[in-house]
Amino acid sequence: MTRFTRFFGRTATLLAVSTAILFGTAGCAASSRVGVTSDFDHSVNFQAFKTWSWYPTQTNDTEGGPAQGYQSFLDKRIRTAIEREMTSKGISYTEKGGDLYVAYSAKVEDKQQANYGGFGPYGYPYGYRYGGLYNSGYVTNYKAGTVIIDFVDSRRKELAWRGQGQAQVDKQTISEPEVYRIVNSILGTFPPQDANVRR
Repeated sequence: MTRFTRFFGRTATLLAVSTAILFGTAGCAASSRVGVTSDFDHSVNFQAFKTWSWYPTQTNDTEGGPAQGYQSFLDKRIRTAIEREMTSKGISYTEKGGDLYVAYSAKVEDKQQANYGGFGPYGYPYGYRYGGLYNSGYVTNYKAGTVIIDFVDSRRKELAWRGQGQAQVDKQTISEPEVYRIVNSILGTFPPQDANVRR
């Protein structure tokens, strides 16, 4: 084997390993990403909220099942995740009459994502057809888990803050680690850090 061959052989190996590491890291980042949005009433003084309770008419079964008098696994996971986060923020739970009422909803939907980038799903570049670039793209099917958390000012009976988080999930329900990941990401934006919020 010549020095020239050894050089390019080593370079190709390093390039292949680097590419594998890059795509592996990107895959992990994509799978762990939670898209979060939130909105709030800018006239509310969020520092005044010291206690919270579950919204009195919160539906127990977010999965649409026959939950009569008991909670689904998903409900338990969401409630536990919210309780932990609220405790960490120094807002105490009380069974009734909290400063905030907390309500939530969750669902899993089948989604599709169109990918356009000049490459097919298996890494082969698209070419030309009849003198022009033909349509390049493919569709990826995936499941998206969405959780919405509402904070209602119990005194005014008005929505004070809403956070929503969505992430790709593996199954038709949201697993325990996925629930914690999504809820923690949503409540990471509470209380809102805005110059217009009164301190």
